[in-house]
Amino acid sequence: MAMSLPTASEDEVQRTVRYVARAIEAAQEKTDPFHHLQFTDFFPSDIYAAMRAAMPAQARYRRMSGRARSNRNADGAPTRTKIDLFPEYIRHMAGNERPIWELVGRTLRSAEVREAFRARLARGLEQRFGASAGALGMYAVPILTRDVPGYRIGIHPDTRHKAMTVQIYLPGDRSIEHVGTVFHRRMEGKTYERASQMAFAPNTGYAFAVGSDTYHSVDPVGPEVRTRDSILLTYFVDDSWVQVLHNRSKRFGNLVLNEVRSLAR
Repeated sequence: MAMSLPTASEDEVQRTVRYVARAIEAAQEKTDPFHHLQFTDFFPSDIYAAMRAAMPAQARYRRMSGRARSNRNADGAPTRTKIDLFPEYIRHMAGNERPIWELVGRTLRSAEVREAFRARLARGLEQRFGASAGALGMYAVPILTRDVPGYRIGIHPDTRHKAMTVQIYLPGDRSIEHVGTVFHRRMEGKTYERASQMAFAPNTGYAFAVGSDTYHSVDPVGPEVRTRDSILLTYFVDDSWVQVLHNRSKRFGNLVLNEVRSLAR
Protein backbone atom coordinates (compact mmCIF):
# COMPACT_ATOMS: atom_id res chain seq x y z
CA MET A 1 0.00 0.00 0.00
CA ALA A 2 1.39 3.44 -0.92
CA MET A 3 2.19 5.74 1.98
CA SER A 4 0.13 8.90 2.26
CA LEU A 5 2.61 11.77 2.24
CA PRO A 6 1.90 14.88 4.34
CA THR A 7 1.15 18.04 2.43
CA ALA A 8 2.95 21.30 3.06
CA SER A 9 -0.14 22.88 4.59
CA GLU A 10 0.40 25.67 7.07
CA ASP A 11 -0.85 23.47 9.92
CA GLU A 12 1.56 20.65 9.01
CA VAL A 13 4.48 23.04 8.71
CA GLN A 14 3.74 24.64 12.08
CA ARG A 15 3.33 21.24 13.75
CA THR A 16 6.69 20.15 12.36
CA VAL A 17 8.40 23.43 13.29
CA ARG A 18 7.18 23.09 16.89
CA TYR A 19 8.33 19.48 17.09
CA VAL A 20 11.79 20.25 15.67
CA ALA A 21 12.23 23.24 18.00
CA ARG A 22 11.44 20.98 20.97
CA ALA A 23 13.91 18.36 19.69
CA ILE A 24 16.61 21.04 19.59
CA GLU A 25 15.71 22.20 23.10
CA ALA A 26 15.96 18.59 24.33
CA ALA A 27 19.26 17.82 22.53
CA GLN A 28 22.20 16.58 24.57
CA GLU A 29 24.87 19.22 25.12
CA LYS A 30 28.47 18.04 24.75
CA THR A 31 31.71 19.92 25.36
CA ASP A 32 34.33 17.43 24.16
CA PRO A 33 36.20 18.07 21.91
CA PHE A 34 34.21 21.30 21.38
CA HIS A 35 30.78 22.56 22.29
CA HIS A 36 28.05 20.82 20.24
CA LEU A 37 24.59 19.30 20.39
CA GLN A 38 23.53 15.73 19.65
CA PHE A 39 19.86 15.11 18.95
CA THR A 40 17.54 12.16 18.39
CA ASP A 41 14.05 11.98 16.88
CA PHE A 42 14.68 15.28 15.14
CA PHE A 43 11.57 15.09 12.92
CA PRO A 44 8.16 13.66 13.88
CA SER A 45 8.12 9.92 13.10
CA ASP A 46 5.47 10.24 10.37
CA ILE A 47 7.40 13.05 8.68
CA TYR A 48 10.62 11.03 8.79
CA ALA A 49 8.89 7.99 7.30
CA ALA A 50 7.45 10.17 4.53
CA MET A 51 10.90 11.64 3.81
CA ARG A 52 12.35 8.17 3.47
CA ALA A 53 9.48 7.14 1.17
CA ALA A 54 10.03 10.18 -1.07
CA MET A 55 13.81 10.17 -1.47
CA PRO A 56 14.45 11.66 -4.94
CA ALA A 57 16.00 9.70 -7.77
CA GLN A 58 19.75 10.21 -8.26
CA ALA A 59 19.16 12.14 -11.48
CA ARG A 60 17.63 14.99 -9.45
CA TYR A 61 20.85 15.60 -7.53
CA ARG A 62 23.71 17.80 -8.71
CA ARG A 63 27.39 17.96 -7.86
CA MET A 64 28.45 19.75 -4.70
CA SER A 65 30.63 22.84 -4.84
CA GLY A 66 33.18 24.01 -2.29
CA ARG A 67 35.30 21.55 -0.33
CA ALA A 68 33.32 18.50 -1.53
CA ARG A 69 33.66 19.23 -5.25
CA SER A 70 36.99 17.35 -5.52
CA ASN A 71 35.39 14.14 -4.25
CA ARG A 72 35.16 11.93 -7.33
CA ASN A 73 35.36 8.24 -8.10
CA ALA A 74 37.86 6.77 -10.58
CA ASP A 75 35.34 7.25 -13.39
CA GLY A 76 35.02 10.96 -12.55
CA ALA A 77 31.54 10.71 -11.03
CA PRO A 78 31.02 12.87 -7.91
CA THR A 79 30.77 11.02 -4.61
CA ARG A 80 28.65 13.76 -2.98
CA THR A 81 25.64 15.32 -4.67
CA LYS A 82 22.86 17.57 -3.43
CA ILE A 83 19.43 19.13 -3.84
CA ASP A 84 18.92 22.55 -2.28
CA LEU A 85 15.70 22.58 -0.24
CA PHE A 86 14.52 25.91 -1.65
CA PRO A 87 11.25 26.21 -3.58
CA GLU A 88 13.02 26.77 -6.90
CA TYR A 89 14.69 23.34 -6.66
CA ILE A 90 11.85 21.43 -5.01
CA ARG A 91 9.51 22.32 -7.90
CA HIS A 92 11.63 20.11 -10.19
CA MET A 93 11.02 17.03 -8.03
CA ALA A 94 8.45 14.40 -8.96
CA GLY A 95 4.91 15.30 -7.98
CA ASN A 96 4.72 12.72 -5.19
CA GLU A 97 8.01 14.00 -3.70
CA ARG A 98 7.31 17.73 -3.63
CA PRO A 99 4.89 18.04 -0.67
CA ILE A 100 7.13 16.45 1.95
CA TRP A 101 10.33 18.21 0.83
CA GLU A 102 8.51 21.54 0.66
CA LEU A 103 7.41 20.93 4.26
CA VAL A 104 10.94 20.00 5.33
CA GLY A 105 12.48 22.98 3.54
CA ARG A 106 10.02 25.43 5.08
CA THR A 107 10.59 23.93 8.53
CA LEU A 108 14.36 24.19 8.37
CA ARG A 109 14.28 27.74 7.00
CA SER A 110 11.89 28.90 9.73
CA ALA A 111 12.82 31.59 12.25
CA GLU A 112 11.66 29.35 15.12
CA VAL A 113 14.15 26.60 14.26
CA ARG A 114 16.95 29.14 13.73
CA GLU A 115 16.29 30.74 17.11
CA ALA A 116 16.14 27.35 18.86
CA PHE A 117 19.62 26.59 17.51
CA ARG A 118 20.83 30.09 18.39
CA ALA A 119 19.70 29.65 22.01
CA ARG A 120 21.28 26.21 22.45
CA LEU A 121 24.52 27.18 20.68
CA ALA A 122 24.83 30.58 22.35
CA ARG A 123 28.04 29.58 24.10
CA GLY A 124 29.92 28.99 20.85
CA LEU A 125 28.34 31.95 19.07
CA GLU A 126 29.22 34.35 21.88
CA GLN A 127 32.77 33.04 21.99
CA ARG A 128 33.19 34.01 18.35
CA PHE A 129 30.88 37.02 17.87
CA GLY A 130 30.72 38.44 21.39
CA ALA A 131 27.70 40.31 22.71
CA SER A 132 26.26 40.75 19.21
CA ALA A 133 25.67 36.99 18.81
CA GLY A 134 22.06 37.29 19.94
CA ALA A 135 21.21 39.63 17.06
CA LEU A 136 23.58 38.18 14.45
CA GLY A 137 22.00 37.89 11.00
CA MET A 138 22.04 34.29 9.74
CA TYR A 139 20.87 32.87 6.43
CA ALA A 140 19.62 29.27 6.47
CA VAL A 141 20.61 27.00 3.58
CA PRO A 142 19.22 23.45 3.90
CA ILE A 143 20.42 20.88 1.37
CA LEU A 144 19.60 17.23 0.90
CA THR A 145 22.89 15.43 0.33
CA ARG A 146 23.73 11.98 -0.98
CA ASP A 147 27.16 10.39 -0.50
CA VAL A 148 28.18 7.17 -2.23
CA PRO A 149 31.16 4.82 -1.79
CA GLY A 150 34.43 6.69 -2.14
CA TYR A 151 33.21 9.85 -0.43
CA ARG A 152 35.46 11.27 2.28
CA ILE A 153 36.33 14.65 3.70
CA GLY A 154 39.47 15.53 5.61
CA ILE A 155 39.78 17.21 8.97
CA HIS A 156 38.57 20.82 8.85
CA PRO A 157 36.78 23.34 11.13
CA ASP A 158 34.36 24.77 8.46
CA THR A 159 34.66 28.09 6.69
CA ARG A 160 34.23 31.28 8.70
CA HIS A 161 31.40 32.29 6.35
CA LYS A 162 29.30 29.85 8.41
CA ALA A 163 27.86 30.65 11.83
CA MET A 164 26.22 27.29 12.63
CA THR A 165 26.54 23.83 11.07
CA VAL A 166 23.81 21.20 11.44
CA GLN A 167 23.62 17.70 9.97
CA ILE A 168 20.58 15.42 10.18
CA TYR A 169 21.14 11.78 9.29
CA LEU A 170 18.53 10.05 7.08
CA PRO A 171 19.30 6.31 6.85
CA GLY A 172 16.53 3.74 6.64
CA ASP A 173 17.96 1.66 9.49
CA ARG A 174 20.97 1.37 11.81
CA SER A 175 23.12 -0.80 9.50
CA ILE A 176 25.62 1.95 8.57
CA GLU A 177 26.15 3.61 11.94
CA HIS A 178 29.92 3.46 11.37
CA VAL A 179 29.89 6.20 8.69
CA GLY A 180 28.97 9.06 11.02
CA THR A 181 30.97 12.28 11.32
CA VAL A 182 34.17 12.15 13.37
CA PHE A 183 35.04 14.99 15.77
CA HIS A 184 38.70 15.79 16.41
CA ARG A 185 40.81 17.46 19.06
CA ARG A 186 43.75 19.51 17.80
CA MET A 187 47.04 18.61 19.46
CA GLU A 188 50.46 20.24 19.36
CA GLY A 189 52.32 20.31 16.06
CA LYS A 190 49.14 20.45 13.97
CA THR A 191 48.21 16.86 14.73
CA TYR A 192 44.68 15.71 15.51
CA GLU A 193 43.23 13.15 17.88
CA ARG A 194 39.94 11.38 17.21
CA ALA A 195 37.73 12.40 20.10
CA SER A 196 34.34 10.95 19.16
CA GLN A 197 32.22 9.74 16.28
CA MET A 198 28.53 10.27 15.64
CA ALA A 199 26.47 7.14 14.98
CA PHE A 200 24.83 7.41 11.55
CA ALA A 201 21.43 6.43 12.89
CA PRO A 202 17.93 7.30 11.65
CA ASN A 203 16.55 10.75 12.48
CA THR A 204 19.59 11.79 14.54
CA GLY A 205 22.34 14.35 14.10
CA TYR A 206 24.45 17.12 15.55
CA ALA A 207 24.92 20.88 15.52
CA PHE A 208 27.69 23.30 16.47
CA ALA A 209 28.56 26.97 16.26
CA VAL A 210 31.48 27.20 13.83
CA GLY A 211 34.70 28.19 15.58
CA SER A 212 38.44 27.85 15.27
CA ASP A 213 38.38 24.47 17.10
CA THR A 214 35.41 22.72 15.44
CA TYR A 215 37.48 20.09 13.64
CA HIS A 216 35.56 17.23 12.03
CA SER A 217 35.87 14.78 9.15
CA VAL A 218 34.25 11.79 7.44
CA ASP A 219 36.14 8.53 6.93
CA PRO A 220 36.10 7.05 3.42
CA VAL A 221 32.68 5.55 2.71
CA GLY A 222 33.08 1.90 1.84
CA PRO A 223 31.39 -0.36 -0.74
CA GLU A 224 29.01 -1.76 1.89
CA VAL A 225 27.13 1.57 1.77
CA ARG A 226 24.60 2.12 -1.02
CA THR A 227 23.88 5.76 -0.16
CA ARG A 228 24.72 7.96 2.82
CA ASP A 229 21.75 10.36 2.88
CA SER A 230 21.55 13.39 5.15
CA ILE A 231 20.47 17.00 5.37
CA LEU A 232 23.10 19.68 5.83
CA LEU A 233 21.59 22.81 7.34
CA THR A 234 24.08 25.66 7.23
CA TYR A 235 23.48 29.08 8.77
CA PHE A 236 25.70 31.53 6.91
CA VAL A 237 26.70 34.80 8.55
CA ASP A 238 24.29 37.36 7.08
CA ASP A 239 25.08 40.50 9.05
CA SER A 240 26.58 43.07 6.69
CA TRP A 241 25.26 44.25 3.34
CA VAL A 242 28.20 42.52 1.67
CA GLN A 243 27.26 39.19 3.30
CA VAL A 244 23.58 39.65 2.47
CA LEU A 245 24.43 40.36 -1.16
CA HIS A 246 26.85 37.42 -1.35
CA ASN A 247 24.37 34.93 0.10
CA ARG A 248 21.50 36.01 -2.18
CA SER A 249 23.65 36.23 -5.30
CA LYS A 250 25.04 32.74 -4.65
CA ARG A 251 21.51 31.39 -4.40
CA PHE A 252 20.54 33.16 -7.62
CA GLY A 253 23.62 31.87 -9.44
CA ASN A 254 22.87 28.31 -8.35
CA LEU A 255 19.28 28.77 -9.51
CA VAL A 256 20.41 29.79 -13.01
CA LEU A 257 22.73 26.78 -13.27
CA ASN A 258 20.02 24.44 -12.07
CA GLU A 259 17.51 25.77 -14.59
CA VAL A 260 20.03 25.28 -17.39
CA ARG A 261 20.62 21.69 -16.26
CA SER A 262 16.87 21.04 -16.08
CA LEU A 263 16.36 22.30 -19.64
CA ALA A 264 19.21 20.09 -20.83
CA ARG A 265 17.63 16.90 -19.45
